[in-house]
Amino acid sequence: MNRNYYKWMCILAVILFSTSFIPVHAENYPYRSDYLWLTLPDHADWLYKTGEMAKVEVTLCQYGIPQNVEVSYEIGQDMLPARENGKVMLKNGRATINMGTMKKPGFLDLRLKAAIGGKTYEHHAKVGFSPEQLKPYTKNPSDFDAFWQKTIEDARKGVESRKMITKFEKVEKYSTDDVECFLVKLHTDRQHSIYGYLTMPKDCFMANSKLSMANDKWSTVNGQSSTKKYPIVLCPPGAGIKTIKEPMRNHYYAQNGFIRFEMEIHGLHPEMTAEQFGEISSAFSGVNGYLENGLDNRDNYYMKHVYTACVRAIDFLCSLPDWDGKNVFVQGGSQGGALSLITAGLDERVTGCVANHPALSDMAGYAEEGRTGGYPHFRKESHMLTTEKIGTMQYYDVVNFARRIKCPVYLTWGYNDNVCPPTTSYIVWNLITSKKDSLITPINEHWTTSDTGFSQMQWLKKLVQ
Repeated sequence: MNRNYYKWMCILAVILFSTSFIPVHAENYPYRSDYLWLTLPDHADWLYKTGEMAKVEVTLCQYGIPQNVEVSYEIGQDMLPARENGKVMLKNGRATINMGTMKKPGFLDLRLKAAIGGKTYEHHAKVGFSPEQLKPYTKNPSDFDAFWQKTIEDARKGVESRKMITKFEKVEKYSTDDVECFLVKLHTDRQHSIYGYLTMPKDCFMANSKLSMANDKWSTVNGQSSTKKYPIVLCPPGAGIKTIKEPMRNHYYAQNGFIRFEMEIHGLHPEMTAEQFGEISSAFSGVNGYLENGLDNRDNYYMKHVYTACVRAIDFLCSLPDWDGKNVFVQGGSQGGALSLITAGLDERVTGCVANHPALSDMAGYAEEGRTGGYPHFRKESHMLTTEKIGTMQYYDVVNFARRIKCPVYLTWGYNDNVCPPTTSYIVWNLITSKKDSLITPINEHWTTSDTGFSQMQWLKKLVQ
């Protein structure tokens, strides 16, 4: 293919891509910035074989006009310190930087800076080297399955004498002419509860029924029951101690015949104020401090009850009178992507899984010199990679659940992601042996577009039996 043709097609694609999430009243691209970086690797897919040299053409524009400025750069392995640095002068707004190569599978990151008018403008681009050969650092414990089987059994026994559903009330502000929304609180084990918003088509039996709180059973209000049955979708949350995002942003699931449960993991009422969430976060030493809580012991780790809660949420969804009895899906991004894969690995009832840039993947990777680890980026210098903590991580790392997934999986990730790096996303992808599809978006950092989200719902719709 002609190089210039390819280059301008890439630029056009970036422009069209960017405008897909800008409000309808047109905003310029780049979004509210005078400056635009363009990075074009000499391999169209941003991938190379180990030992191949990678070159990247760099352009910096102001108001769309290429600038002749000096650019400083660093080159380093994905999420690791720079191994090389230098400077280059853009001529006619362009320069080519030789990133070198890697002898082992992984990703190199080209980190760019330009000082203009007293301000510094930054950008970066990662390219991969034989990432299909990446393997995890994390070991697979011999008693992994026995540990989680007992954990889930104990959780279910813990609520046998109590009702599981302790709150089930309609939320008018999130209900529409074609979608019903309910706020639900579930007991998930002897000690813990979670909240979630349940959205469903208007003609669901449950939308015209009432719940007997004494026995977790539904009874009809108007003497009629729907003969329609629907697939269920569990949506675990991204990382943080925060409210559930506007549940109706994914209203198209219910409009397309899905029952969807968007959950939180801390047992906090989603209508709490931002100030209240902030106070609770500070008690955990920050918004994601819970991910370190109890990490010295697999039985005391905070995420134990979180993983259990995901399976218990599936128990709840499978008890609904409007479930079709066949289709059980999980879908989420970042920590939610991790929890989706984890639930699919734990629960054989799951028939389809969608995950974006999964967190909690090969978390102990940094324990090996020169190796990239996954979010939340536990490192030696923070004393998070002790023998005890690494031993616990093995029971909670996505990689060991990915090995066990049997249902179809749709995985999405971007190369420029510095939250959930492409190195660990590829490791997870390489371990999945079930039927799988991927959407790889090199330019993406830690986000996806609304178009991608909708296409994932359509992918799940094709799985419906």
